Amino acid sequence: MNSDQRPPLESVDRALLLIDALSDGRTWSVKEVADHLEVAPSTAHRLLNALKFRGFAEQAGDRGYRAGTALRVGVDDQVNVDVLTRAARPALEMLHADVNETAQLMVRRGTHIEFLDGIESDRPLRVVARFNDRLPAHCSAGGKALLADLDAGELDALYVDGLPTWPTASITTLDALMRHLSAVRRSGHGINRDETESGVSGVGVVFRGADGRGAGALTLAIPTARFARGEAATYAAALERAAHVASDALSR
Repeated sequence: MNSDQRPPLESVDRALLLIDALSDGRTWSVKEVADHLEVAPSTAHRLLNALKFRGFAEQAGDRGYRAGTALRVGVDDQVNVDVLTRAARPALEMLHADVNETAQLMVRRGTHIEFLDGIESDRPLRVVARFNDRLPAHCSAGGKALLADLDAGELDALYVDGLPTWPTASITTLDALMRHLSAVRRSGHGINRDETESGVSGVGVVFRGADGRGAGALTLAIPTARFARGEAATYAAALERAAHVASDALSR
């Protein structure tokens, strides 16, 4: 649209712009939406509620808004979430028994990952399991493993507007991410050290569906105070064993 043109229906145009914004996978506050659309917060709130009514938006636990189910059916939803969760549950239980660190199941939603299931460690010092939360994929161990499954062209298209910002991110440019993912592909696992939040580290691997593509990721979330890089290979080996269990269950 040329800068001297105005949309025939501004309210519809704003709703479409908001749908496009929500599709990037991040969680938006009402103020961020208002700033993005250059409207009053009350207008942004009405638009969000209208999209929520039709399933295009949903409220996150932090009072923000994210893409609803109507927007989440697409390339990242290759496997039904219920099927995926059932297939991965025995793998999570295996990880919990083998390692006794918090085990999580996640999928990629655009540039972000979404936590579907998890089992917390029994240790006094542990990472709290996340459910239905979303974080930038390039900060998460499992997210990095899922991104490493994409080729350069897919990554360019995914991050055409650059990487989402995150306060504790150590990777801030696409070039840096590309270099990092090359190392993830060589090792077969992603590592996060204080990148999703201070004091939390993790290791993650992909498990695959019947088509051979990454369906989701399994991660171990470990307090940084207890995380030793030299043990990453041990954690990764446990994750690989669990990933085989999830892949086998998913392929049946």
